[in-house]
Amino acid sequence: MEYRFDAIDLKILRSLQRNCRQTIAEIADQVGLSPTPCQRRIRLLEKAGAIDRYVAILDPTVLGYGMTFFTRVWLTGQDGATVDRFTTELSRLPNIVECHLMAGDCDFLLRILARDIEDYRRFQIEHLNVLPGVQSVKTEVPMQRIKLSSEIPI
Repeated sequence: MEYRFDAIDLKILRSLQRNCRQTIAEIADQVGLSPTPCQRRIRLLEKAGAIDRYVAILDPTVLGYGMTFFTRVWLTGQDGATVDRFTTELSRLPNIVECHLMAGDCDFLLRILARDIEDYRRFQIEHLNVLPGVQSVKTEVPMQRIKLSSEIPI
């Protein structure tokens, strides 16, 4: 059964996106409910899959990862076995924080965190280039982050 989101559900989701550490009472106050129905709705939103998980968003620069790299990867083939081997091995590399299978020029687009450019170069040589099926790797280095958001526009 498909879950139908109403205006209050969307208010709850917006509130949680901004700060999931709020109390139920604080969220309820923001959306115009009492705490018990608000908590019940949050549980329903969790059960429906609208809320995947609760996380802390860390600042990578504070933790020593001062650089982000966008890396395009081309594989030797696009058959299921090649893609599966590549993605299985890639998922074991924690520096890769995003991976997208692409339509278009490259096969995959990765977002990779590194301490500095030397750290990235070492990572590329020792880990990325040797993944099964990798034919070519091209890296883009952003000069300035303009916007980064985890909020879905609801």
